[in-house]
Amino acid sequence: MFEPVHSPSISVLLPVRNGERTIVSAACSILNQTFGDFELMVLDDGSTDRTAMLVRGLDDPRIRLVSDGRQLGLTARLNQGVDLARGRYLARMDADDLSFPERLKRQYDFLERHAEVDLLGCRAAVFRNDGSIVGFLPFRETHEAICAQPWRSIPLPHPTWMGRSTWFRKHRYLVPEVRRAEDQELLLRSCLDSRFACLDETLLAYRQGAYSVASTLVARRHLLRVQLRTFMQRQQWANALLAAMSVGFKVAVDVVAALPGMDKGLAFRRVEDPVPPQVVQQIRALLSSASTS
Repeated sequence: MFEPVHSPSISVLLPVRNGERTIVSAACSILNQTFGDFELMVLDDGSTDRTAMLVRGLDDPRIRLVSDGRQLGLTARLNQGVDLARGRYLARMDADDLSFPERLKRQYDFLERHAEVDLLGCRAAVFRNDGSIVGFLPFRETHEAICAQPWRSIPLPHPTWMGRSTWFRKHRYLVPEVRRAEDQELLLRSCLDSRFACLDETLLAYRQGAYSVASTLVARRHLLRVQLRTFMQRQQWANALLAAMSVGFKVAVDVVAALPGMDKGLAFRRVEDPVPPQVVQQIRALLSSASTS
């Protein structure tokens, strides 16, 4: 791929493995941003399908494809992207999500105005593979609100992150990764000496895959292990107890949702407001555009 001669303002890290169904639409949602001073780093983790070929076919000078045929794992690839990135800011993107056209500009402008903020998210609306709109991922705006209940989770969705490169290089992803909880591990580890924020704007459409109780329970177990280790090291005994109780309740809900005849939507309950019509229209426009890419 073309190597830009200047250092862009933003490096977008997009890890992918066998993402041929959605990689083009995800990448195009970044390439079609209103903010153009970025590089899109596609970190191919040993895909065995047409992922790399499809990315090369996009033929855009802002794309940097890292594809060496090896499967290293998500966090190893993200750390590789952090090391190779040229931008002053790093943004995250997943291979099956869609960024709204104003996402990079809105987050860049906020970080330029707020030097005290290390890591910034945005609101994310949830959609399913059939195009139906589910709701919102949990949202809190300020650092204090985001970190108020660490025993429950830190509501800063990973695919919405944009932060300062210096922060990512200081707080690297854990290798080997905490499966399905690598973002929460990093947030928990870094929250005491960082400042988080989240824009009260919907700038990302998050794809909710089919419900799998096995995968969900793996995520619950790994997250609880990280929480207990962190809270016990900090002697936050109340947080450790609350984390265990919270995960126990969620596992009970997961098991009920997995029973025959039960509504799988029970496991995906959203506590935020319904998605407003204008956001629904934007997501449908993105999906329509993706289907013709």
